[in-house]
Amino acid sequence: MLLGGTTEARALAKRFAVAGIEALYSYAGRTKSPQPVPIPTRIGGFGGSDGLAAYITQTGFTHIVDATHPFAAKMSHNAVAAAKATGTPLVALVRPAWTQGPGDTWADVPDIAHAVQALDTEPQRVFLAIGRTEVAQFAARPEHFYLLRLVDPPSAPAPLPDCKIITDRGPFTETADRALLEKYRISLVVTKNAGGTGARAKLDAARALGLPVLMINRPTVPPRHEVASLDAVMDWIAHNGTRRGV
Repeated sequence: MLLGGTTEARALAKRFAVAGIEALYSYAGRTKSPQPVPIPTRIGGFGGSDGLAAYITQTGFTHIVDATHPFAAKMSHNAVAAAKATGTPLVALVRPAWTQGPGDTWADVPDIAHAVQALDTEPQRVFLAIGRTEVAQFAARPEHFYLLRLVDPPSAPAPLPDCKIITDRGPFTETADRALLEKYRISLVVTKNAGGTGARAKLDAARALGLPVLMINRPTVPPRHEVASLDAVMDWIAHNGTRRGV
């Protein structure tokens, strides 16, 4: 079972298809227009760790690969618990976190709530690059202008009195993101430490423009076996025995 929803998960699904590995790609379905993958797909939750464990038992999956987003902590917690309950080997494909380099001006916060608290009281123009599910928490700071970039058009107005929503899908480039930040006169970037290359451009653009970044740290997950590359996942599967020939 491949728990996905990320660029890396889609790439891994393609590797599975080429290798003839029997696999199911499962994702939450928060994006309205997901990119297709060449293996069977399941959309939606399982009903917690118990539901996931029951599904694994019923379907006979022998391996679990967690390639979800670094901030999909609930799913990762459930995967670890279900793997333990069913005795199923699990590996997590984890993007290395972004790290601050020369010229960066970052302030780290542990979660969304602390990011809201960390905003200055003086009105700012904020690029709020956190996805859509937690935007409402920033309604507590209505004095700021917020620029939101979402994959799908919102189904309802954003709960922010002064904001602009644009829809776009990465990967993004530093040149385009720098132009975006300049166009909307952004003074602060707020983002989650998702890692990877597809969404890093905003950080490079912020550095080039001398803008501060409020970086939301990753949530903690239970101990598990983690790897950082597609090759490492394939090697793990090869050394744990997998049925082939779909």
